[in-house]
Amino acid sequence: MGYSQMDTVEGAKFEYKLAPEAKRYTLRDNGFKETKAGNFQLVMPLNATPQSKEGFKLKITVDKELNGFKMSVTTANGLKTFNIFKDEKNQLVQEKFYFLMDGMIDRGLFTKSEK
Repeated sequence: MGYSQMDTVEGAKFEYKLAPEAKRYTLRDNGFKETKAGNFQLVMPLNATPQSKEGFKLKITVDKELNGFKMSVTTANGLKTFNIFKDEKNQLVQEKFYFLMDGMIDRGLFTKSEK
């Protein structure tokens, strides 16, 4: 899966785009780690409760030129993508995903638009 200007996770009602004002230091200040290839990656748990070892992870990778990104929600081990919007029992996880993304929008990392 390559990097694109706009991306979303499977089943979400919004698409996200890297904000033009996003900079390397902005990514680092918001928890992104620089990979060996120079890209920036964020892996955040989407557990319904903080103590839970099971759950899902939000993975966002921004390319080193800050031209594109990719995002996905994976299972707890990070090996398989998962649609958290398919089942109503994942309501807390869905809310946490939107809360995290809205926080990154407020900090100037992303913009969003409805699909």
